[in-house]
Amino acid sequence: MKHVTSLLTTRPCRDTPPALRRMMLVGIMVLGLVTGQASSDSSWETLHGEVSEGEVVSLETILDWLEAHYIGEVLEVEVEREGSYVEYEIKLLGPQNQVVEFEFDGQTGQLMEMEGVRINDMRRTE
Repeated sequence: MKHVTSLLTTRPCRDTPPALRRMMLVGIMVLGLVTGQASSDSSWETLHGEVSEGEVVSLETILDWLEAHYIGEVLEVEVEREGSYVEYEIKLLGPQNQVVEFEFDGQTGQLMEMEGVRINDMRRTE
């Protein structure tokens, strides 16, 4: 059975430092996992344990990678689980108000897919 945990975030204040925004988002996500899985309290505990043991990449690591490579604000984070497979889906709002969804493999942290328009306009130049 596929389980999806979704969190819709509001646009953060632009004056809030990125590190603080990430910490707030991670806190909101944990709260969402706790409250959103009343039927399966052990599910969020399992995910937390897998992150602690290094079996699953942390959301903070994924968000750090996105911030380093793309310009945008996090709109939504979903964690999908099917069996032992975990996938992160993150929607970013780009500088031209485009919405792009990024899908990451939870075990490796590898970017698997991107969907949206004007994705290249969101890439950070190195």
